[in-house]
Amino acid sequence: MPQKKLFALALLLSAAAGLGALSATDASAADKHIVVQSTTSTQNSGLFDFILPKFTAKTGIEVRVVAVGTGQALKNAANGDGDVLLVHAKPAEEKFVADGFGVKRIDVMYNDFVIVGPESDPAAVAGMRDARASLKKIAAAKAPFTSRGDDSGTHKKEQALWKAADVDISKASGSWYRETGSGMGATLNTAAGMGAYALTDRATWIAFKNKKNLKIQVEGDKDLFNQYGVILVNPKKHARVKAAEGQTFINWLTGPEGQAAIAAYKRNGEQLFFPNGPGAKQS
Repeated sequence: MPQKKLFALALLLSAAAGLGALSATDASAADKHIVVQSTTSTQNSGLFDFILPKFTAKTGIEVRVVAVGTGQALKNAANGDGDVLLVHAKPAEEKFVADGFGVKRIDVMYNDFVIVGPESDPAAVAGMRDARASLKKIAAAKAPFTSRGDDSGTHKKEQALWKAADVDISKASGSWYRETGSGMGATLNTAAGMGAYALTDRATWIAFKNKKNLKIQVEGDKDLFNQYGVILVNPKKHARVKAAEGQTFINWLTGPEGQAAIAAYKRNGEQLFFPNGPGAKQS
């Protein structure tokens, strides 16, 4: 082959190799993301839509949220289907870490649960500040009550409250007590349609638009406190976990910038979550 043709071929091969390397670099940059297993309450509230663009703008890391009930989020994370876990069932979160599936649990933010119900208030619980006593009255009146029934953080809290109230709701299942097996928004829709009571996190309630004749009937009990925690999925359990990027997200979320972003998020003028991570501003 003539020398000029050999030289031209070499240039073409060199250019092709360069394009290949550039494509690989671009693909790597485009794939700079993490998966966060989280809850429907944080997703439905609109919090992620507000804070995640701020994190991505600062770090270049995209956050993809899988919003399910806390129980399912824990199972997904334990299977390695995610890099970070952000849920609200502290005993289950601590067990997740103790079992070696998570590196460390850190407080992020809190709000509270409320019991909502129809304005007619057939169980006469309006204004009560004792969640257990109000549930006893709802059970005694056999007033309709909708439960998520999905092993979510809210469902776990509700079950604990029924147990503390000494009410065996398994006997009432399918009668006045209805399990939707759905997220918080869908369960509230069912409650609105049935004129039923329900336990909900306050953030989802504030963001919920289909309130109809439902209103907050019970609030203010310390037993209704709702704490959220964040955990890095253990890379020693699953090598595919993006530990560096996941830890970057956790550091931002629990640091001053992330905590300030959480505090700044409001709906209809109301603050939905209150930061209490390491970087929260002390008042």
